[in-house]
Amino acid sequence: MSNTAGRDGGLQSIDRAISVLEILARRGEAGVSEVATAIEVHKSTAFRLLGALEARGLVEQVADRGKYRLGFALIPLAGAVSDRLDVTRLGRSVCRRLATELGETINVAVLQEHYAVNVDQALGPSTVASHNWIGRLTPLHCTSSGKVLIAHLEPGRRAGLLAVSGMPALTPHTVTSTDRLDGELSTVRTSGYAVAVEEYELGLNAVAAPVRDRAGEVVAAVSVSGPSYRLDRLRMTELVAPLLAGTAEISTSLGFRAP
Repeated sequence: MSNTAGRDGGLQSIDRAISVLEILARRGEAGVSEVATAIEVHKSTAFRLLGALEARGLVEQVADRGKYRLGFALIPLAGAVSDRLDVTRLGRSVCRRLATELGETINVAVLQEHYAVNVDQALGPSTVASHNWIGRLTPLHCTSSGKVLIAHLEPGRRAGLLAVSGMPALTPHTVTSTDRLDGELSTVRTSGYAVAVEEYELGLNAVAAPVRDRAGEVVAAVSVSGPSYRLDRLRMTELVAPLLAGTAEISTSLGFRAP
């Protein structure tokens, strides 16, 4: 085999490994067959890729289900990116304070292609067993952060992103009608916050508010999320005021001055 062929094969393996990580980021968990189908390779090739990633701690196997998910070795990598984002660096103390005061998980998300990607997280005292959302790509149409991020986009761009995502129904409560979502996003722009009630995951509720930069553009969303039995509609309403105060504080630190 020539050196060129070897390099090409190595690049192909790297591309496939990155694709595997992207698949797990989108789906949360996936089995060998699912990964093989998604990247169009034989199951044995997918198994080797997952094994190599697992050896480096980048993925891990869910023991009782035989599926794979992202591993903890990605956290410092995500953190290195996260630390370069002003909204994360300047908002971290506010998010930690909110997590402590509100007792729920606080996430900071930004727009990446047709996803909302979580770049920072703070856990409240009652969320020890919560998911790690850092680096997780989540849909725009059925998450509170996603709704905040697209509500303030130019209509054409928003429609384009939603067309690419397809607006799948992830739970019986997911809004899949563009007309209905447009009406909800209009309310988001008026009220200053968005909610998601078991739209992304059954049993998970969230409320989010925008963070603005010096020019007044929405550059991030800060969300409060928790189990629906604890974070019901009444509780979410109670959390809106402190959440808006927190996002206003972060926006001010980014140079935003409310008119």
